[in-house]
Amino acid sequence: MPIKLTVNGSPQTFDGDPTQPLLWYLRDDLGLTGTKFGCGIAACGACTVHLNGTSVQSCVTPMMAAANMKVTTIEGLSAKGDHPVQKAWAAANVPQCGYCQSGQMMAASALIKKKGKPTDADVDEAMSLVICRCGCYPRIREAIMIAAGMMPATSTTGGR
Repeated sequence: MPIKLTVNGSPQTFDGDPTQPLLWYLRDDLGLTGTKFGCGIAACGACTVHLNGTSVQSCVTPMMAAANMKVTTIEGLSAKGDHPVQKAWAAANVPQCGYCQSGQMMAASALIKKKGKPTDADVDEAMSLVICRCGCYPRIREAIMIAAGMMPATSTTGGR
């Protein structure tokens, strides 16, 4: 039986193996390569997307779990790249290598949507599922606070 879902606002139908990870459908079938493959076991978070507004690791989320759901990828966060999290990422000069950043932004945007003004503990919990091998955590935290309207959009952590 086909699986119906909505990806970045567009209705989609999937006719393949219902246990296939959502990640591969997004990347291989839909060409949405902003969602990255990192580990394949939900340990790194590079594949983070929203499923009905909640952060999930798409490498371990089977297609059947996305049935009748709304999936948002980094490409769907904002068509013009002007989502508050995306703007805050630029203001705080967050990315270094950039590989984890789509997952970081997806986790951060879900956190802000859920909590509004997250506490440090909220940030620690929500962001613990996305690993940054470059160690950009202070700039990631700063960007989250900027996006949540908790600090001005001027970088205080400096450059690299």
